[in-house]
Amino acid sequence: MGRPGGNRSFCIEGAPPWRQGARRLTDQRVRRPTVDGILRLLDRSSIVWLARRREPRGREHWPLAVFEAGLLFPQHVREGRAQRSLALIAGMSSLLGGAEVAYEHYRGSYGQRIMYTPIALSALACGASWWGVRDRTVARTLMPAMSALLIADGVVGFVFHVRGVARKPGGWRIPAVNVTTGPPLFAPLLLGIGGYLGIIAAFMRRADDPGDRSFPRRFRPRWRWSNDVREGKFQKHMAGATSFAALLSGFEALYSHYKNNFRYKVQWTPIVTAPLLAASALWAVKSRRAARTALPATALLAAANGAIGFLYHARGVKRRPGGLGRLGYNILYGPPIFAPLLFSAAGFLGLLASVMRREKRA
Repeated sequence: MGRPGGNRSFCIEGAPPWRQGARRLTDQRVRRPTVDGILRLLDRSSIVWLARRREPRGREHWPLAVFEAGLLFPQHVREGRAQRSLALIAGMSSLLGGAEVAYEHYRGSYGQRIMYTPIALSALACGASWWGVRDRTVARTLMPAMSALLIADGVVGFVFHVRGVARKPGGWRIPAVNVTTGPPLFAPLLLGIGGYLGIIAAFMRRADDPGDRSFPRRFRPRWRWSNDVREGKFQKHMAGATSFAALLSGFEALYSHYKNNFRYKVQWTPIVTAPLLAASALWAVKSRRAARTALPATALLAAANGAIGFLYHARGVKRRPGGLGRLGYNILYGPPIFAPLLFSAAGFLGLLASVMRREKRA
């Protein structure tokens, strides 16, 4: 084997399988020596050493492979080759949204049969997305179908929640009371974030695609924006979706925390962060510079704020009578434990938009 000094490539003879395929997954714009140095450092760590001892020979070392996939994820998004990673994230978002709906509808005693549909569809969308991580055909057929059904169910749920507010005493004549004490108005639309990510993932390519692989003939799209997604040129549309999700999440946090009379000052943070994210996302639709500066900053702030809110809600569940000993009961009747993570999902959409390329001009 020759000296590696003349070749800055990451793929060298005798390297493990996950390294041999690394160069095929990206182009020369990624600083491979930097990635190589980080992975070599992790390669000597005890956790990777223990994981390697448990794996049969010939298998890839999954801790390092997952870590490298995380490092290359922004580059794959820019090139439109992040189908597997985005499908995994879409499945997780659908799962969290379905869990949130499950106990919210349990409080309503499932008074109508249609209240079961978002739970079933979120589970189907989650399963199809995670199946799409393994199967290329499923990612381009079943996953977008289930994701579209989940979005449609969210729109139907929004109509039912509007009707529920109207049926309360006073109806829409006293919205300040009936919106805060009635069904969560915009929660069904937030359930569609997982479906939206699933549809976007379906139009993307996989990291190991040798070229421009097309859809099966029956499912081949004929829209211009689908080709933009496959090339990673979807920034303005994703920024618009980020603004929409941020406004909905902020409004949900507003009347949810209003019920608690804003007992803690930290409850004001999502109310402030959501308009900032929405404004920066709208600005990013018009300005390329804003998409590279203001949008990632506010999106990261929103994602962190949602994670902190999840910790506060988990602490609120633990502090209820019985604590962890009555975990199921306290999750059902305590603060909505997964709701802050849906706010983080809006921030994640902003981060996706910030690393994408701009659409082609008409």
